[in-house]
Amino acid sequence: MDAQSRGQADEIDPADQWVLNPQTGNYELRLDHSEGQSPAAPAGTAGAGGRRKKPAPQDGSATPPGPRSGGRSRNAAPAGGGNGSGAQRADVPGQRSRRAGKGPAAESAAAPGRRKRKPRKTGKKKALVWTGGVMGFVLVGGSIAAYAAYEHFNGNIATIDVEGAGSGGFKKDQPVNILVIGTDKRTGAGNEGYGDKGSVGHADTTLLFHVAKDRSNATVVSIPRDLITDIPDCETKTDSGTTVIPGSQQVRFNTSLGQDDRDPGCTMRTVKELTGIEVDHFMMADFNAVKTLSTAVGGVEVCVDKDIDDPKSKLKLKKGKTVIDGEQALAFVRTRHAFGDESDLTRIQTQQQFLSSMIRTMKSGDTLTSPSKLFSLAEAATQALTVDTGIGSIKKLSDLAQEMAKVPAKNITFTTLPVLDNPAEVVKATVVVNEAKAKPLFSMMQNDVSLTEVEAKEKADQKAAASKQEELLKGDKADPADVRVDVFNGGGPQGSAQETLNWLQNSEGVPKSTNKGNAPANVAKTTLEYAPNQADQARALAEMMGLPASALKPGTEDAVGLEAMTLTLGGDFKGAGVPITGAAKTPEGVQKVEADKQVCSK
Repeated sequence: MDAQSRGQADEIDPADQWVLNPQTGNYELRLDHSEGQSPAAPAGTAGAGGRRKKPAPQDGSATPPGPRSGGRSRNAAPAGGGNGSGAQRADVPGQRSRRAGKGPAAESAAAPGRRKRKPRKTGKKKALVWTGGVMGFVLVGGSIAAYAAYEHFNGNIATIDVEGAGSGGFKKDQPVNILVIGTDKRTGAGNEGYGDKGSVGHADTTLLFHVAKDRSNATVVSIPRDLITDIPDCETKTDSGTTVIPGSQQVRFNTSLGQDDRDPGCTMRTVKELTGIEVDHFMMADFNAVKTLSTAVGGVEVCVDKDIDDPKSKLKLKKGKTVIDGEQALAFVRTRHAFGDESDLTRIQTQQQFLSSMIRTMKSGDTLTSPSKLFSLAEAATQALTVDTGIGSIKKLSDLAQEMAKVPAKNITFTTLPVLDNPAEVVKATVVVNEAKAKPLFSMMQNDVSLTEVEAKEKADQKAAASKQEELLKGDKADPADVRVDVFNGGGPQGSAQETLNWLQNSEGVPKSTNKGNAPANVAKTTLEYAPNQADQARALAEMMGLPASALKPGTEDAVGLEAMTLTLGGDFKGAGVPITGAAKTPEGVQKVEADKQVCSK
């Protein structure tokens, strides 16, 4: 009798058979009416094409039970070999490995015997044990039931080495930036009709998940696949060594993955070039992720404002709220013709609404207190994901998840990179970045300013600085045409002085500005030096550039004649028109979906 059958015979949830051994501090698989050894957890190995091959149980060992009742365990190998789960990953370039399962159960199997089991915990205590292991990030910001003791799950995780593409690893006292990539690869059972036939696995859906340093808020930016951008040169590791793949100019963003053998590290580098934000890690999944994760949580509630019957995506829904999972969940996030103007941008908003609902479901009490759902989530998540080697273990994913879980759902905001129709096209098929709106958005993320306008606790020095700035900016401001300033580059990107000059003269109406080239020495912070009789000019320029109070350096002697103020761009300068302090609010017109609010798709 296998582990699931034993659990059913005694009316025990299969997931409940994994219990904490107080003597070792580890979880072990315990089967009722059995006083023998703890069975060994299976070892996951990587076969050809990334398929898992599970060894047959020996000496009474059993695969850790999944959430299903009856039938074969999720990990049981079907006749003829192969991957019984159907969650085969997309083949993408780069060296990828799958960790072999190991852990406490396997170690205990070698022991000559086992200490007599203690009485079962009460339901309340058991729930605390299980929910204590719940982590806060699966695929795109929900919860991962990754029990650190379950080394079995390590065997599910596929990894790709993209060393050099990211920051080198997230830190608990710093902001966290995770790139989530959904590919259009037709891998996995039942997915033959989805995506582009023969696709090498392009970046079909891409989200940059930014979590603030104090974990008070998170911003998730969707990057349109049809965005025209530059892709930089990137190193890709293969079985034969490391090769440099030449970059491409003015191509679709989705070709940053798969095309010309580019791996996820190329997409990470492209996102950094595009946003100025360095990515710490990536997570990648194919179509199966949506199907398995939505099923694992018992379905995700969505809302539509009309009856839907889309023959292309096969999405069929009645007007109002519906709980969907599996194939219908995938159809919901794939449809382009059911809502809005039937564009990819509308599809992105639909995906954001779905993901927001999934986050609410994963954080709900119904999920956190259900052992079977938690186990199912852990199994589905680890089988669905391919990650970089920096987080390619349950322990590292758990550390990351704990940081993600600190962000309340009400402070998680989804948005889309601001774009415009490509002016070079007569028939509009692609988009370009809307620089006027994108730069302030990136500045907000870089400065941890929430799109939901959440006010985290301000430190005393922040309050003092804000008060000082308000005081300095009080009073009349000069007309932009009367502002006279010399611009020096003292640590900003190359060409910053000329870029700022162009912006001041062409966008802000400051003709009396001059590019003075490089400053005598580099400085970390941008500064504006001015005379007492130039205070009105300083106030006007500070308002235009979003300069903090600490940047304003008043002198003691009045300026004479046509003497100009001195603006020195420091290492904190991100670009002309990007506030040094970070935008105070979301740029007008930027689309938002807040994770704690349900929106009906139209």
